[in-house]
Amino acid sequence: MVSRVLIVAGSDSGGGAGIQADIKTVIALGGYSATAITALTAQNSLGVSAIEAVSPAFIASQMQAVLSDIGADIIKTGMLGDGDAINAVVDVLDQDAADTPLIVDPVMVAKGGASLLGEDAKSVLKENLLPRAFLVTPNLPEAEALLGCDITGIDAMEDAARAILALGPNAVLLKGGHLPGDEIVDVLVNSDGVTRFDGKRINTPHTHGTGCTLASAIATSLAQGMGLVPAVSRARSYVLKAIATAPGLGSGHGPLNHGHGITPFQAD
Repeated sequence: MVSRVLIVAGSDSGGGAGIQADIKTVIALGGYSATAITALTAQNSLGVSAIEAVSPAFIASQMQAVLSDIGADIIKTGMLGDGDAINAVVDVLDQDAADTPLIVDPVMVAKGGASLLGEDAKSVLKENLLPRAFLVTPNLPEAEALLGCDITGIDAMEDAARAILALGPNAVLLKGGHLPGDEIVDVLVNSDGVTRFDGKRINTPHTHGTGCTLASAIATSLAQGMGLVPAVSRARSYVLKAIATAPGLGSGHGPLNHGHGITPFQAD
């Protein structure tokens, strides 16, 4: 049976991040994607110009419709918007998916700098959603927002990941792409200890949606039965190639090539 990934996140009209990136990633890696859309955004490679929130009740209805029929082997959350939306998601998780692993990508700020999570929602995220997560995948600005401190190096990343782990999730993958240098180090912390993933930085502006893409790639791999460390390794390789082969669209932070490795359709 195909592995089912339910994605609860916002829509990106430019197609580079959010629900659009999630769907492309899951399909590229051989899974089946279902969705519950939390917000509509008007955005492109230059940034977000408008956001239209979906009501918490309708977010819950979308999740319940999927879970009651298609089901899910894993659930991944992205942009949730505000505390009421987060609580609506948590209620459905508790009632209809208590045993389904959850990947939380704590989306707070868009690549162009626009805020995607209300200030009042941070405590709700920390107290109500993170403790349910199998894995949380913050980048450095998100980790700093969660912890209220600066993270200035690899050792500080490990300390920060442990601090987020203490909030209740089973594992934390802290992404180091915002640190300067030619190397990018991501730090995975769980009860087994610390695993570092190293890679060369690709100097390109076409990195829009990397966080969404990575989390969905991990979710798909976990749903397919991979262990956590191999799933993270596979996801990082997928994202790096998607960056390296990006189509070069837009005038700002352009989208990735989510379809690399997929043979283009050719009519008979």
